[in-house]
Amino acid sequence: MRIATWNVNGIRARAAQLREWVERDRPDILCLQELKAEAAQIPPECRLPDYHTYWHSLKGYSGVSLHIRRDLVPAAPAFSHPAFDMESRIVHAELGDLIIASVYVPNGGKDYAAKIAFLNALTNWVRQLHAGGRPLVLCGDMNIARTEMDVHSKERKLNSIGQRPEERALFEALLGGQLVDLGRAFDPDNPGLFTWWAPWRNLRARNIGWRLDYVLAPPVVAARASGCAVLAEVGTSDHAPVVLTLN
Repeated sequence: MRIATWNVNGIRARAAQLREWVERDRPDILCLQELKAEAAQIPPECRLPDYHTYWHSLKGYSGVSLHIRRDLVPAAPAFSHPAFDMESRIVHAELGDLIIASVYVPNGGKDYAAKIAFLNALTNWVRQLHAGGRPLVLCGDMNIARTEMDVHSKERKLNSIGQRPEERALFEALLGGQLVDLGRAFDPDNPGLFTWWAPWRNLRARNIGWRLDYVLAPPVVAARASGCAVLAEVGTSDHAPVVLTLN
């Protein structure tokens, strides 16, 4: 079973690439972020008829979606959003007791306070689910490089948004012993594990990037994981897909 997440940075620009990748790798669950398109603007080749799909999007900005293979879950799951959702940034589905969520945390460059508020609300939601015995797999663009290792040395900047101590502290609070950062769990010592590269100066080819995209899962799910890979060769978004494989 494969659970994948990808910030496409504009689904209309990445339509053919998305279809080609999905047909090649056939993820069972797919989370997308930064669609930058209303539901009516989604290209036909991205409709993915083999999936139950929920588009949660805005014109030209933000937006997330969640896709679950019909042969995995024959009946359409219940899709919804937590009360703290803003700017079409989170959608989740219930698969029995398990909850899958696609999330796009605000960057914080224009409204840093809104980013912090969103992270606090997200953390409280995760805690409430955990307290109620509802395991959550949280996938998406967190817009935080979790540690110094998650930013190339040439990109480390004092007090840069996405690297600030209070953001990293909130990330650790979000994990809180309830979620496992599976990308790092499978590659704990790799200083070149990145998922985002600024689109200039050939930074992607030189692997001068940040790790901003994550699959976070509870220990009960993490125990079944056999790998969590960054597919840096896929697509022309400034982000790469991340794919979790479960036994």
